[in-house]
Amino acid sequence: MKDHKIIFATSNEGKMREVRMILSDLGMEILSTKEAGISADIVEDGKTFEENACIKASAIQKLAGGIVLADDSGLEVDYLGGAPGIYSARYMGEDTSYDIKNRDIIDRLADAKGKERSARFVCAIAAALPDGEVLTTRGVIEGEIGYEIAGEGGFGYDPIFYLPERGLTTAQLSAEEKNEISHRGRALRKMKELLRERLGICR
Repeated sequence: MKDHKIIFATSNEGKMREVRMILSDLGMEILSTKEAGISADIVEDGKTFEENACIKASAIQKLAGGIVLADDSGLEVDYLGGAPGIYSARYMGEDTSYDIKNRDIIDRLADAKGKERSARFVCAIAAALPDGEVLTTRGVIEGEIGYEIAGEGGFGYDPIFYLPERGLTTAQLSAEEKNEISHRGRALRKMKELLRERLGICR
């Protein structure tokens, strides 16, 4: 099965930069849904990251054909019972800025110390293929919620996701460093290998 392009189901430019960096050596054009001229209001009513990624990828694939990738990712904070989890993008409302969301989470963890601040980023990637098959991969990175917002890089919850072993938030890492260890980077690299296998792409 050959195709010269992959559509990634997002309009998030920060996410697309990460995706292109990691998938660039597949030798295929990587387009966002916006760049592909696709607009769809998809109801993500799955109960897991994988279910939501599959819903998005399959819905866009039916509209666009070809190969469509989608991700669903989020922040799980143990002190908050795993919230915001699959509702990370919708936490406090989709139109609420991440500055406000990040500050709220820090405030809610005001009494949490040390390992009580444990958290993780989770990302599931789904690839909907022309023959109807849907592949999924998962990537996870463990860390903690920082005591303050720090860093100008990344996006979303990166400025509060602290990596104790590095002494930095993921927003303080370079794009290359972040892609090397991030939940999305890990899931994408796994997916890249599955696609190489299915599409017969040589290294």
